[in-house]
Amino acid sequence: MADFDVDLFVIGGGSGGVRAARIAAGHGARVMVAEEYRMGGTCVIRGCVPKKLFVIGSHVHEEIEDAAGFGWSIGQVSFDWATLVANKDKEIARLERAYTANVEKSGATVVKTRAVLEDAHTLRLATGEQVTAKYVLIATGGAPNHGPAIPGIEHVISSNEAFHLKELPKRIVIQGGGYIALEFAGIFAGFGSDVTVIYRGDNILRGFDEDVRKHARAEMEKRGITIITGCTVTKVDKHGEGFTTHLSSGSSIASDQVMFAIGRHPNVANLGLETAGVAINPANGGIQVDGWSKSSVDNIYAIGDVTHRTNLTPVAIREGHAFADTVFGKRPVQVDHATIPTAVFSQPEIGTVGLTEEEARAQFSHVDIYKTDFRPIKATMSGRDTRVLMKLVVDGTSDRVLGCHIVGDDAAEITQVVAIAVKMKATKADFDATMALHPTAAEELVTMRSPTARHVRQAAE
Repeated sequence: MADFDVDLFVIGGGSGGVRAARIAAGHGARVMVAEEYRMGGTCVIRGCVPKKLFVIGSHVHEEIEDAAGFGWSIGQVSFDWATLVANKDKEIARLERAYTANVEKSGATVVKTRAVLEDAHTLRLATGEQVTAKYVLIATGGAPNHGPAIPGIEHVISSNEAFHLKELPKRIVIQGGGYIALEFAGIFAGFGSDVTVIYRGDNILRGFDEDVRKHARAEMEKRGITIITGCTVTKVDKHGEGFTTHLSSGSSIASDQVMFAIGRHPNVANLGLETAGVAINPANGGIQVDGWSKSSVDNIYAIGDVTHRTNLTPVAIREGHAFADTVFGKRPVQVDHATIPTAVFSQPEIGTVGLTEEEARAQFSHVDIYKTDFRPIKATMSGRDTRVLMKLVVDGTSDRVLGCHIVGDDAAEITQVVAIAVKMKATKADFDATMALHPTAAEELVTMRSPTARHVRQAAE
């Protein structure tokens, strides 16, 4: 490998790129990582981590309200948005330093600059330096996509800017019905904003189980969030410090901020991909890769959101680790993209793993559904009008649990553990044989004995 300056050049210092760099360096490779912005990528700097910190903070108001039912008398309280943002910034800066330090401790080199492919093995840094590499890994992630240009699009913020607002908006309009839109709807509502969600589809959370979609929407509306479906934003007017959002339905909404969270696109532009011969997947706009994360060029690989396969941080990390083990560790590893647990940190929280009821009924001839909808124990004393949904999707022939869907407090924490059972192909009988842990919400998963529905698909004649 001495013919090249490095064995591996990683473009992008996010979660996936960092994991690949560290593992490859651990296998003895000479590694260089180029990051033009901040180490940590979308998740650490402008995604899951700051989002979760904001979610935690936004829950406090509800906790204070619920406290009265448990005997607490709490006086007047106040919230300062600027303090939240400043403390979040300190934590993100700490994590960024940790990411950089961990890469350097592994023996890899970090360069804080942009890198562009000049050919399959040559990279040009923004500093003017040229570096040759035997292998190149592209891990540049994705960015918010505002969709078609509409009048006033320049007034719209994305989740990136939402983390750095100078003040909490009294009223905000959010277009979108997926993870990011609903998470920020809960965040702003929790801190006291008047929130309106606009979504083009018939209901929020496209692709999720239908029961989850209905339950989550009802619970969000109970919390005062207005959800308008079946229309889109067609124009945004600015009036002094405020905005008027015009909808395709003909109505309009006044607010202090307008945020779009309608999807993300892979960061593939201006990387020199065409020059190096790297193909783009026409179906999703990401870098086209095979099951080993290899692109159309033998020595160039891509992982994470830039491939637009499954845009989740743990997936990018697993792909980066597998790449490094395969190419530098002499241990071929392919990532299994099936049965990936996922969470929406909306309010209420959503956790899901495996197949939805609709997916299962399309794939299996016999499907049993176990479902429960109940008032959590905390609400019996706090008086809060809220309910938890838990649902198991089971193959009626083999008894294997195909999917689990939870809406309620700690849904993500519960789902992470259930995902182990689903991955191990546990049966409903295995769940039934597991002793309940009482009193918990999760015990419902092992105490649901009778199906709420049985579906049998008739064979085609």
